[in-house]
Amino acid sequence: MEKSPDKLKIMIVQGDEDNMTLYSDFLSRRGYHVIARYTKGNDILTDVEREPPDVFVLNSRLPGNKSGTEVATEILDVYPSAPILFITADCGQPVQVKKHPKLRDKKVEILIKPVKLEQVENTILNLVNK
Repeated sequence: MEKSPDKLKIMIVQGDEDNMTLYSDFLSRRGYHVIARYTKGNDILTDVEREPPDVFVLNSRLPGNKSGTEVATEILDVYPSAPILFITADCGQPVQVKKHPKLRDKKVEILIKPVKLEQVENTILNLVNK
């Protein structure tokens, strides 16, 4: 059953406050429910357990002591079928994801910046409806 935007709960973890606000505002205006926004990946699992999102939007490079890849593997340890969208400027991210045993064969997509906001939305919908 396909999910519609007004039913989708999204968690955004972006190291850059401006990008996080840009994605969050765009998705909210499009009818998505952005349930949490973070600039670091350290404490998100507490909120994930309280209200699990339908999709995660992550950056591969995050401030603090965890990378986006580490955050993604922690999420998948708890929610193995969680859809994850990486939005990153790191051109090596697709190779890292393919090599990582916990990320292989999962609902993981990668968009390399610069991205169009419509690309973000379309990729989210494709991920959750896989």
